[in-house]
Amino acid sequence: MHFVVCIKQVPDSAQIRVHPVTNTIMRQGVPTIINPYDLFSLETALRLRDEMGGEVTVLTMGPPSAEDALRKALTYGADRAVLLTDRFFAGSDTLATSYALAQAIRKIGDAWGAPDIVFAGKQTIDGDTAQVGPGIARRLELNQLTYISRVTKVDAEARTVELERRAEGGTQVLSSSLPCLVTMLEGSAEIRRGSMAGALRAARAEITTWSAADAGITDLLKCGLRGSPTVVKRVFAPAPRAEKAKQIEVKAKSRETADDLIEALFEAKPAMQADLEQLAAGL
Repeated sequence: MHFVVCIKQVPDSAQIRVHPVTNTIMRQGVPTIINPYDLFSLETALRLRDEMGGEVTVLTMGPPSAEDALRKALTYGADRAVLLTDRFFAGSDTLATSYALAQAIRKIGDAWGAPDIVFAGKQTIDGDTAQVGPGIARRLELNQLTYISRVTKVDAEARTVELERRAEGGTQVLSSSLPCLVTMLEGSAEIRRGSMAGALRAARAEITTWSAADAGITDLLKCGLRGSPTVVKRVFAPAPRAEKAKQIEVKAKSRETADDLIEALFEAKPAMQADLEQLAAGL
């Protein structure tokens, strides 16, 4: 089995600041980390590899400094790492990013065998679009299984996978043929700790570095700013809420207290009451 895990190096959201004049994210001096959602995908792939055998290839697109994130993934136990880096990728939005990553995954398949499952996090903490994973699946014509909370079974002989997907109102149990693309939710697995041996191996490991040409990308108009129709007009920190908390007098009986709270909530949020009444009417 061959598992490919797409990760991204992102600024640590706990230390991101917004420029007071330009309203853009200030990335200078902000430490970077592996996108937290991607770690759950990596852990899932590593567990499947440990149970079934095979290899885990980690892929990222970014500047040369993104090599640090790949070495961290190797510390956890990934078998190989591929860095897709080129000045033509600068300024890529989700459309251009999914195009470049899909081409790189095709190249990985040519070099080390086609992936059985491509993993990605449900989204990244710097963009929060959740578009790159589905975009890769569309370009590679893979079944896309998003918001997965658990991979329950992979049958290599039957070429099928069974999963649990978090959905509104409950959990969906899904089955899909292989190959496919899976985006994992947070909390889907307990992230393992990297070992000292893994850290030493990662430090010595050779990172496979591909340019656009190396990855077989010939249409550079689909890369970087030229291939990115998204335009970010402004990034800003939301203003603090001016609405003050409302104090409700509590009566002696718990039932009456609950009724008072619901009545006050519906008075403040009439649209919520209408939505709940419509939902109840349809049950």
